[in-house]
Amino acid sequence: MKQYFPTAGYIIALWLALSGPAVADKQAHALHLEVYKSPSCGCCTLWMDHMSGEGFTLSGHHPENLSLVKRQLGVSPRIGSCHTAVSKEGFVFEGHVPARFIRQFIANPVPGTRGLAVPAMPLGSPGMEYNNRFNPYQVLLLKEDGTTAVYATLTNYEQQF
Repeated sequence: MKQYFPTAGYIIALWLALSGPAVADKQAHALHLEVYKSPSCGCCTLWMDHMSGEGFTLSGHHPENLSLVKRQLGVSPRIGSCHTAVSKEGFVFEGHVPARFIRQFIANPVPGTRGLAVPAMPLGSPGMEYNNRFNPYQVLLLKEDGTTAVYATLTNYEQQF
């Protein structure tokens, strides 16, 4: 009896056939963000790398007056950070918000809110990694009335993913 051994081409074709729908499905669910930042901010670029690595597509913008853009988007200076992102749905994401929480918020927006914020630039947050150090921080809900509420409290690095 002759034994059959699949060729490399057959194995690759089978892999593509089996993984094709998953790849297409992931691309269909890719989320896009418009990111407003300073052209010289390295941590913003690192945050954008984090988001890209998590399947987001991004367009970066360097406005002359970033503070004005933030004000127009309703981002108060007390919750400000170095960059602001806006989804196609109009949700605002201020600062180093992990991709996990942006994806979760867009999939299930909280009524009466406009987005999420991570004020300042917490050490260990996406884009702010340094020497394996991590400072606990909170992701805040941006309410339509200008107030905030806690959306998530992160006490360790792994909770971001």
